[in-house]
Amino acid sequence: MASILMIAPDDGLLAALRASPLLEGHSIEVARGETAALRQLRRRAFDVLISAPDTDLAEDTAILDEIRLARPGVRIVLLAPNATAEEVIVALRKRVFACFSSPFDASEIADMVARAAAADEWKDGIEVLSATPEWIHVLVNCRLLSAERLINFFTEVRSDVSEAPRDDLMFAFREVLINAMEHGGGFDPDQVVEVIAVRTARTMVFYLRDPGPGFDFSALAHAAVTRPDDPLAVAETRQASGLRPGGFGLLITRKVVDEMIHSERGNEVLLIKHLL
Repeated sequence: MASILMIAPDDGLLAALRASPLLEGHSIEVARGETAALRQLRRRAFDVLISAPDTDLAEDTAILDEIRLARPGVRIVLLAPNATAEEVIVALRKRVFACFSSPFDASEIADMVARAAAADEWKDGIEVLSATPEWIHVLVNCRLLSAERLINFFTEVRSDVSEAPRDDLMFAFREVLINAMEHGGGFDPDQVVEVIAVRTARTMVFYLRDPGPGFDFSALAHAAVTRPDDPLAVAETRQASGLRPGGFGLLITRKVVDEMIHSERGNEVLLIKHLL
């Protein structure tokens, strides 16, 4: 059972988190403010700290050093009424576990808090090589947890984009990222996927490069992207090959982005979503 400390929570959000089946068996205690939270952290260990939902990310990140001095191992999930790209980048650089801006989805927060409570060796999952609001360049190791955390940060960085195109691109990005981790990196945490996220005046773009040898599309009989009109045959091929059910991610991705371009080797891909 994990112990969770939440700072000055909204009553409704607190009740929703305590009632979430994802957090069943975990305890959620409350601190009245940041000073009280630091006192509680110094007295006893908590696995996860959730910041107050009415404080800005800039305020929260300003006290991260004190929090980690008091309790180095605590995983930190930040909540904020709103978030700028610059603030989210600071949180990413400071190895915050995840962050969310209003309006809050209690189920999404509960899911990430549960992941944080169960996490081990997560701190080196995302390495920031370069980051501005328009250009973010990271290396992410081939663990599903690292993928979900990176998707969370990129979603918050692009909170300035309307929900529909942003969600479409994030869905596509998740499919391609996990595909790269699975088939290019073998879900080996010692392997990394290179990711560049670019925001132009008219587009959102993702570039991914996985560590694998690449592939030939003509040889991918198990992938629906090569046989879009015969899903039953895809399922039968995957079953005969001992692969898990699925294979439709890339097909759906092609439908929700405006452009999807692979390199000759197939281990690099561009996803482009037009905003205008």
